[in-house]
Amino acid sequence: MKQLLITFTLIACLLTLQTSLAQFKIREPNAIPLHGEWLFALDPAEMGIKGKWYLDKLAQSNRLDKVTVPHCFSSDPRFEHYTGTAWYRKNFAWKPVAGKRVILHFDAAYYKTHVWLNNEKVGEHEGGYTPFSFDVTDLLKDGDNLLAVSVNNDTWKPGTVPGAKDNGNINDPFMGWLNYGGLVRPVYLTVKPEVYAENLKIDALPDLEKGIATLKTKIRIRNASKSAVSPQVSYNVLFKGKTIPVNLKGKPESIPAGQTGIVDAEATLTAAQVRLWDLDDPNLYQLKIAVGGDSIASSFGIRKVEVKHAQLLLNGKSIRVGGGNRVVDYPGLGSVEPDWLIEKDFKLMKEAGMEFQRLTHYTPSEYFYDLADKYGMLIITEAGNWQLTPNQMDNDSIRKKFRSQFTEMAERDWNHPSIIAYSVGNEYASTTSAGQRWTKDMIEFARQTDPTRLYTFATMLLNTLPKKPEDEASQFVDFVSTNTYGNHAKALDHIHGLYPDKPILVSEWGVRADEKDEAFQAQHITDLMAEFRKRPYVVGTSWWTYNDYQSRFHNTNANGYRPWGIVGPDRSFRQAYGIHQKEYSPVTIEKVGFKNGGQGQHLLTVRITARGDFPSRAIKGYKLKTNATTLVLPDLNPGESKEIDIPIAGFDKQLHIKISKPTGFTAIETDIELK
Repeated sequence: MKQLLITFTLIACLLTLQTSLAQFKIREPNAIPLHGEWLFALDPAEMGIKGKWYLDKLAQSNRLDKVTVPHCFSSDPRFEHYTGTAWYRKNFAWKPVAGKRVILHFDAAYYKTHVWLNNEKVGEHEGGYTPFSFDVTDLLKDGDNLLAVSVNNDTWKPGTVPGAKDNGNINDPFMGWLNYGGLVRPVYLTVKPEVYAENLKIDALPDLEKGIATLKTKIRIRNASKSAVSPQVSYNVLFKGKTIPVNLKGKPESIPAGQTGIVDAEATLTAAQVRLWDLDDPNLYQLKIAVGGDSIASSFGIRKVEVKHAQLLLNGKSIRVGGGNRVVDYPGLGSVEPDWLIEKDFKLMKEAGMEFQRLTHYTPSEYFYDLADKYGMLIITEAGNWQLTPNQMDNDSIRKKFRSQFTEMAERDWNHPSIIAYSVGNEYASTTSAGQRWTKDMIEFARQTDPTRLYTFATMLLNTLPKKPEDEASQFVDFVSTNTYGNHAKALDHIHGLYPDKPILVSEWGVRADEKDEAFQAQHITDLMAEFRKRPYVVGTSWWTYNDYQSRFHNTNANGYRPWGIVGPDRSFRQAYGIHQKEYSPVTIEKVGFKNGGQGQHLLTVRITARGDFPSRAIKGYKLKTNATTLVLPDLNPGESKEIDIPIAGFDKQLHIKISKPTGFTAIETDIELK
């Protein structure tokens, strides 16, 4: 009986560990997760280096806490106000394999990270939201290994990106959100051959007139062997699990020992092979590449995004879509994002009509973008220039850090069709010479990394100023992103007058739920939508914010939260949620009347309209559902209407109707009185 109990206990422990590991998506299919239990200690006096807390034989190691990684120490009630260094230690078993390289990956750690393995320094990294890795092959040993990591979350001093401003003003040390510290995303190992693929970039651009598409690939290959190699490369393109014949051929050149090489390839997809990626029809392909004894794979979509005549075009069609800013913050988790939370937020945002947005001032976990690719969403992703001052934007060190973080962000995300643009910052001094230089220089740098996306930044200085377009840095962007919190009509007309050929995204707008009350917040959405709909050059609006979030910034409530959200910290709905869903649905429904369908059947006639103003896009494959009926709606172009007859029971007083998108998400729900 005792043995049976031990067996059951072991099985329970294994299941708990598997459940914990399964909560976080890892892109590498053969990754070896280092999740689970780690030892942990704060280091407020910065004694860790001097005391060699990274050594395997650490005195008083029994004084360390046990935590579960991914881990945000700021979400622990004991440490929620702590800013400084924290230490993590993890022991794991290893059996070295000859001829293989072992890579240690961190999907993100906030903010400055130093890494040791078996008493030796591995490396360091700065930046809180982007991935980094180290080749640790030569430091691993047969048997027990010790990984030690120090993480410092002090971004309340000037010099970090994002971080404190240097103006000397009150509240300058604080960002608008919390500096959640820790190993906040997965840590894992991958085992590679000595010649392996580091990264893959895929560009798939359709010819909308001919129906064909050009597929370009770029593989970065690392040769960690002791001799030059010319690796063989083979390609396999799949759509819905089936291989399609595509004549991709790379021409690998010799890569010297210890160096990195690039292999380019290009092919044409026929019209029969092309299925465009769109918001309601998000077709995804997969590319699998063999590089010698290694492999690399990524999904991709074929779509064309462009701006013309103050319009945003997706696959050649004008599109106007709403969105919202999502701050990575959840009670008890801080900035840790388990899969269930990402899935919950994605669904709630999608069903609120939040489908085109700059998510926030930094890149979230990649799984959010995976869902956006799969189910349709347009995203601007932003590196961490949050209100940098002119002195900071001219600082060589700040510029270097930003370029590094932008590159890490772009190289992680550049195959996601949902990402249509990059932002080079938020609310910085864009009318100054430093702000102008920053915008011009950083966009030029970013285009070298990824020339296939649109570029913008979020300005707060165009609402009344300047008088000439060349006096503000939005002259360099593909579309204007404006954070506007008042006098919207006047501000938008002013911006359009300055840049008449550029589309405008209202990248931030909104009011707090405690401005007056929740009803006032909800009414604000309805009132402002009337103004947005009058202005065809407004192609998107992104509510600040989807969710409440913690902050140390001024005007934060006593509970630590800023209540800007249409959902609360725990994702409970506010009145504004339902109003946002209604106003941002691409389709409307209204009662027309009743008719007799014969044989005692009663029919309710409703008019279905694809909005022609804002939001605006063609609808195809939408479904109308009641408790008893499911009807496929006719395809409608913006502004078109059709009348639909719905069977009803004779005694019902009210009919609940839900219209769903082809991806299964709700577009709008309403109750119609049957009288």
